[in-house]
Amino acid sequence: MQSTQDEVLDIFKRTKALLQGHFILRSGLRSEYFFQCAQVCQYMDEVTRLIELLIPKLEGLDFETVLAPAMGGLVVGQEAARQLGARYIFAEKENDKLVLRRGFKIAEGEKVLIVEDVITRGGRVNEAVEIVKSNGGTVAGIAVLVDRSQGNASFEAPLYPLLELGFPTYEPDALPDHLKDIPAIKPGS
Repeated sequence: MQSTQDEVLDIFKRTKALLQGHFILRSGLRSEYFFQCAQVCQYMDEVTRLIELLIPKLEGLDFETVLAPAMGGLVVGQEAARQLGARYIFAEKENDKLVLRRGFKIAEGEKVLIVEDVITRGGRVNEAVEIVKSNGGTVAGIAVLVDRSQGNASFEAPLYPLLELGFPTYEPDALPDHLKDIPAIKPGS
């Protein structure tokens, strides 16, 4: 019987969502590995399965709305809301900052689950947390497909990762020798 971690990794590898090379992360850090979850999101049956595997980790969590930060969290957030029977909204970038648009509102005291694809430092998730709080809502939890923070991401609400997989990250001026000769690319997040 395949473990959950093996099944999740198999899905990411099969859909070419786990890449190897020299990547510039949104944080500016460099990595030899990159999760391009947009690749897995082309295949809704795979997204459905990933969320099915994530849901047991959320058992007993009380929330009524799923909020996903754009772009990465859009598809997984919508699928999580669908499977969990919750309302779904998303935050999108405006002047490089996440905001609620399109008439989305969070009611005073509304319990919100934030759903994201991958976190490294958790910047977009923390922006989403601030959106919920500034609108009077409560963050019930944060669900992510992949936590690659190696325990370094910190949030005001509990974190529920489907997969915890830490790959080393490097400052651009402190690259290991094996990455120095590989051209760095920014695949987009």
